[in-house]
Amino acid sequence: MEIVNEKKELNILVVEDNPGDFALIEEFLLEQMKQLNLTHAKNCREARSILTGRCEQFDVILLDLSLPDKTGVPLISDITKLCMNTPVIVLTSYTDFAFGIKSLSLGVSDYVLKEELTPISLYKSIVYSLERKKATLELEDSEKRYSDLFHLSPQPMWVFDINTFYFLNVNDAAIVQYGYSRDEFLSLTIKDIRPAGEFAKIKKIIDSAMLTGRLECQCNNIHRKKNGELMRVDTKSKLIEYQGKKAVVTLAIDVTERLNYIKAIELQNQKLKEISWIQSHIVRAPLARIMGLINVFNDMPTADEKEKALRYILLSANELDIAIKEITNKSNIDIESSSSQSC
Repeated sequence: MEIVNEKKELNILVVEDNPGDFALIEEFLLEQMKQLNLTHAKNCREARSILTGRCEQFDVILLDLSLPDKTGVPLISDITKLCMNTPVIVLTSYTDFAFGIKSLSLGVSDYVLKEELTPISLYKSIVYSLERKKATLELEDSEKRYSDLFHLSPQPMWVFDINTFYFLNVNDAAIVQYGYSRDEFLSLTIKDIRPAGEFAKIKKIIDSAMLTGRLECQCNNIHRKKNGELMRVDTKSKLIEYQGKKAVVTLAIDVTERLNYIKAIELQNQKLKEISWIQSHIVRAPLARIMGLINVFNDMPTADEKEKALRYILLSANELDIAIKEITNKSNIDIESSSSQSC
């Protein structure tokens, strides 16, 4: 059996008061490991002195359970609290199985009886403990990264229980956007941030998800802030397992301003269509009459005919003036409407 990384020198602290047991442990380790640096502590006080500020220097701690100055649970608690990220393997002569289970719950990586110790069993315990610790740290690091992504997201996010609909977690952006404190959020359900009638839509989707085991949806909803203000929200949701519960993680994007802007653009387009129609129909008719009368004005033989033509020209000019005022009024309304929407 080969070491996981032969090029890496393992730094091991052996906390053992019995010289004979220490010599045996050293012999077993040297038999299996080519790169090894052993440090020996004869009691808990020496171990604490060595470890204080230097825990990261050691890859593994081999701990005798019965030392002159401390034993049992207090000893385990002292060492594991001092070096939380370093695997601690208990070596003991006690065959108390219940205590062995308890020691593992206190943070011990392995519990090995000295009577059953062999070079291979000790080596396996060390290698397995190192790999378990590595996997645990990677998982914790991964969970922290996901937690950071959740809480540092600029968009509101939350997790809610799929059975009770209560919020299980919310990020800072949700707290700012909706106006509730974290504690207030965690006392609410997703129904509480929706106006009456809106919850039925999301409940139907969730009921379907509970039957199929799948939920990946994008919805447009109306949400209500703590102050009662309503907003349009696009949400994206997905089923997850959270703290041992079936839950839904949701990302919410406030699209109220965007929808208001689109509505203002649509209104403006409608006004432009009306203006275009006025220009093409109402304005063109009197303008065409004026142009036609002007073309024949000089050819009219009598003063009466010219006076009559002038009256028609004036009438058409008045119609044209009214049409231009109507266009101006519509344009002003449109500008005022756009200004109010952008405020």
